[in-house]
Amino acid sequence: MANAIVNTKEMVWVLDPSKPFAGPVKDGGIIVARVSPGCWGAMITPDYPSGHEVTRPIEVEGAEVGDAIIIKVRKINVLSLATTSGTDVPQEGHFVGDPFVAKKCPSCGTVNPETYVEGIGEDAIRCKKCKAPIHPFLYGNTYTILMDDEREVAVTVPPEVAKEIACDAAHFSALPPESRQYSANIMARGDLPGLIAPLRPMVGNLGTCPAVAMPSSHNAGDFGSFLVGAPHEYALTEEQLNMRTDGHMDINEVVEGSVVIAPVKVKGGGVYVGDVHAMMGDGEIAGHTTDVTAEVVLEVKVIKGLSLEGPIVLPRACDLPAIVSKRSERVLCKAKQIASLYGFELESEALPIMIVGTGKNLNEACDNGLERMSSLTGLSLPEIKNRCTITGQVEIGRLPGVVQVSMLVPRQILEKLNLWDVVSSQYGDWFCD
Repeated sequence: MANAIVNTKEMVWVLDPSKPFAGPVKDGGIIVARVSPGCWGAMITPDYPSGHEVTRPIEVEGAEVGDAIIIKVRKINVLSLATTSGTDVPQEGHFVGDPFVAKKCPSCGTVNPETYVEGIGEDAIRCKKCKAPIHPFLYGNTYTILMDDEREVAVTVPPEVAKEIACDAAHFSALPPESRQYSANIMARGDLPGLIAPLRPMVGNLGTCPAVAMPSSHNAGDFGSFLVGAPHEYALTEEQLNMRTDGHMDINEVVEGSVVIAPVKVKGGGVYVGDVHAMMGDGEIAGHTTDVTAEVVLEVKVIKGLSLEGPIVLPRACDLPAIVSKRSERVLCKAKQIASLYGFELESEALPIMIVGTGKNLNEACDNGLERMSSLTGLSLPEIKNRCTITGQVEIGRLPGVVQVSMLVPRQILEKLNLWDVVSSQYGDWFCD
């Protein structure tokens, strides 16, 4: 029997459609999830075959392949007090093919070995078998950032404070008991002290289960491309990579009040969430940002027969690009004057949507997003390019290859897709508190 509310704390690293889903949750029901930090904690934990730890996918009642699931982000409560992040590069000898997935002990050669922590710092994580330090990445400019009790403001701390935090790393991360990652705070690094960063919590990995098993961090066209022909057990073909659902978007408009419409590629959908950030600028230029433990509340609803290749994002009205925002009465009046003077009709009813595009690089991601917009709307690719130039734009979600393509879509197309009510509900008043 489906539940109106599903609480989930169970974490996984690999999204596997052959494994049982949690739930089910009712169509129209609520998911309350406690999620652990997304990137650096999982990355520095050699036991993990993934760069993320996310919730076990949850079945949504009635969701069938070829449907879509509306996921409304109702609440994001940041629980961590501090987190550590920065820049990194893979370290040769510490991985096989992919430092996120196949982490290797440089001494005994064991892949994804069991490990333990001894002390603090970069060499604190050690192989249980041979006691050698393991760190699949070399860390460049690395910071520890500390939040206030109300989770409104964060400040990067100096090295001596970072070391204090490292001595109680899991507490400052607020790691859930169900998590098996090490806290990134054990790094004890404070290379960038004194920066002030207001919190704007967003969800980096939110969507549905792909139709092929893959590490949760790689459920996108850029990271997923690392799996094609890889020398480890999670290797995929190009055809299998197309079974992804692009949940790992890292689009910073996915905040409280936003909506993600995700494709259903396996029965039940398998909604999952993870990789919450305290704040993130467009592009996630450093490659990582402020990963935190958080409680996330989601509302889910099935749209029957809406076949999607990847996600649609409906940001809050105040987060929309100006070029797709609501036309003022003055603009509409002038447009009507022009149309009346020359005797033609206006396309007066249209609403904005964002299509997520992913690929090995930004050019491929842009092409993918535009093609998805064309496939969804039924408009030709040249027309989509024109519409996205004068009534829309492309923004970078994450480097190297996630973008969001925004465009005003005519009402008759949205109604045909059974999306008009969803989108108009999101933008009915076109304002934010």
